[in-house]
Amino acid sequence: MDYEAFYRGRPVMITGGAGFIGSNLAHRLVQLGANVLLVDSLIPDYGGNLFNIRDIEDRVRMNIADVRQESTMSYLVRHVDVIFNLAGQVSHIDSMRDPYTDLEINCRSQLSILEACRRNNPGIKVVFAGTRQVYGKPEFLPVTEQHLVRPTDVNGINKVAGEYYHLVYNHVFNVRACSLRLTNIYGPRQLVKHNRQGFIGWFIRLAVEGRELQIYGDGSQLRDFVFVDDAADAFLRAGASDACNGEVFNVGGSEPVSHRDLVQLLLEVAGTGSARCVEWPAEKKAIDIGSFYADSAKFRAATGWQPRVGLREGLARTVAYYREHLPHYLEPGDPGAAPAS
Repeated sequence: MDYEAFYRGRPVMITGGAGFIGSNLAHRLVQLGANVLLVDSLIPDYGGNLFNIRDIEDRVRMNIADVRQESTMSYLVRHVDVIFNLAGQVSHIDSMRDPYTDLEINCRSQLSILEACRRNNPGIKVVFAGTRQVYGKPEFLPVTEQHLVRPTDVNGINKVAGEYYHLVYNHVFNVRACSLRLTNIYGPRQLVKHNRQGFIGWFIRLAVEGRELQIYGDGSQLRDFVFVDDAADAFLRAGASDACNGEVFNVGGSEPVSHRDLVQLLLEVAGTGSARCVEWPAEKKAIDIGSFYADSAKFRAATGWQPRVGLREGLARTVAYYREHLPHYLEPGDPGAAPAS
């Protein structure tokens, strides 16, 4: 099946649609001729940013709503064929400081969406944005889907609960659903105004601003990285394929790279910034999982997906984007921030 043609004229909804991955996915869906509804609460710290959809705002519908609002979700899901469910709280540190909010957004909201589907549109397809954080500290590398699930923080626990809700609704209520366990996604439209949603976006901002990047420890820990266009392609393939129903899939990069080598490449691409190694902050060391990279063979076999954008190219495209648009991604009080619209 031509998974791109599948979306032509098809009504789809993206929760977290003004956020990082959601907005990039929306751009791709618009190009494919889909009828796109974006739902986003625009909570300031979570990455939703109307600037992310400024160039497609006349070709999508935008509903500013919280996915925890059951009556709203019950109405919205009635009119769509596929939901890309990307709404969530993704900061590991924030989840440890405020576990109840993380529980609300990553568990209760998922039940609201799935119950709305079960009661109002049981024929829908839902693709959930999972995370590699559910595995915790890996026992073997690369990590396959057979690895034990044992998160090291509240966010990981709630994300795996959200994921399992989707699988239960698939198996018991026939609401077709699957989960993509994403590794480190990076690229244009990523939140960079603080460093609580992963280090790579923050590092890119610091490099663009010519500041110092601090590498924790000796920088030897390994990670894999996926450019956001490749992540969006993974969601499109999963949404169009019933072979994915009821399953979880790793979506990881083509090869692991150490933090130290990543930073060296980023500074080389940007031509600005500097780096040094520093001691681990205690609150981050306590939930760090060490080296991690995923085996995505299961997803490749099911859908034909593979990452196409190499790390150097992806970093170059991301640096160029923020060189042009950084003021729109800063806090209002930051020097150089765009004026409030």
